[in-house]
Amino acid sequence: MKRIAVPLLGALLIGSLTAALSAVAIGGLLEASKATLLSLAPKSVTTPIAAMDIAERIDGLPSLTAVLVITTGVVAAISARYVYRALHIEDDVVRGFALGIAGHGIGTARAFQESEQMGACAALAMGLNGLTTALLLPAMIPLLMT
Repeated sequence: MKRIAVPLLGALLIGSLTAALSAVAIGGLLEASKATLLSLAPKSVTTPIAAMDIAERIDGLPSLTAVLVITTGVVAAISARYVYRALHIEDDVVRGFALGIAGHGIGTARAFQESEQMGACAALAMGLNGLTTALLLPAMIPLLMT
């Protein structure tokens, strides 16, 4: 893991930011309310962190965030295999880390069905994504809501 720490940290930051920014951008294009946009932003973080911590801190709706988190996890777990195949991604470390960032707990459970290494990398990514998003998102909200 030491050998690939820098690429993993880069993937973590890009994945965390892309998840929040794309959700808010799409919601904005669909003219969602401010409360809905704030609820969308943490949708790629595991439910306890996203709904109970982040959504409350940024004035989102925790119950809506919880539904969005679960939906995101299910979609990631179902679609990951097809995305990996289309992009020719075969490395379990890369697959697991990506699935942990995008699909949090549900994606991590799916990753463990594939292999222990993929599951371990997904669990690492899920935890790091929760921490990264919890730290960065509240500071980014003023920029996102302008």
